[in-house]
Amino acid sequence: MKNFIIRTITAVFFVAAIVTCFLRPEAMILLFALVTGLTVWEFTGLVNERENVTINRMICTVAGVYFFFAMAGYNSGLTPATVFIPYLVSIIYLLIAELYLIHEDPISNWAYTMMSQIYIALPFSLLNVLAFRSAGSDIQYTYLIPLSVFVFLWINDTGAYLCGSLLGKNKLFPRISPGKSWEGSIGGGLLVVAVAILVWYLTEKYEVNELGLNAYEWAGLGLTVVIFGTWGDLVESLFKRTLGIKDSGNILPGHGGMLDRFDSSLMAIPAAVVYLYTLTLF
Repeated sequence: MKNFIIRTITAVFFVAAIVTCFLRPEAMILLFALVTGLTVWEFTGLVNERENVTINRMICTVAGVYFFFAMAGYNSGLTPATVFIPYLVSIIYLLIAELYLIHEDPISNWAYTMMSQIYIALPFSLLNVLAFRSAGSDIQYTYLIPLSVFVFLWINDTGAYLCGSLLGKNKLFPRISPGKSWEGSIGGGLLVVAVAILVWYLTEKYEVNELGLNAYEWAGLGLTVVIFGTWGDLVESLFKRTLGIKDSGNILPGHGGMLDRFDSSLMAIPAAVVYLYTLTLF
């Protein structure tokens, strides 16, 4: 009972922080820069416990946070493309440094260093692509799309849990995540599609559908988030299973670490960006 109360309180604060941060671009940028830093730091700490792996946690973390700020500045129109130069320099340094550090397994160090940026820093940074859009000669901030990605993920988790508990018989991926079922995944997906269509209706009614997506496109966005969010969850499960750990950390009482809470979004955010850009091609 005590653990349930702790989980509930943490979940309430977590959801409230995510939802309210999107109301202001400054709040969104600051919060997710912090999230990026904490997640990269957690990831690098976990992989450094592997045999013969030694990567620079501090530089990886600072580089990831800087990349997030650079993407925010560039996508909001505040900074030119040259803002990315310090980030590129830091990545080059991390590669060249292995020539002089004489570590036992430099290839693993390179791989995990790049993974911290590609798997964590890049997806979070792409939130800025969803949040800022060109409107003629101006760039406007919109909370609707990035917030919707997280709402769809939360609804999918809830729907999958309920449907899986009631109807789940066929395992989705027993080798990696025995608790997930096809029935739960399908139920969560259908619920998200229904909510996505409801979002379309409400945004049209109150004239806040800034990207002009129709009902089918909103449903497609919801389905994209569900599919790639599920894969994101499974990727992190495979990561933890490979390391032999239950939770990635304990920073969130009752909910584990940063990777545990944002695993789905690390795949869903890039997928949402690709999906929305694909719509502009047709």
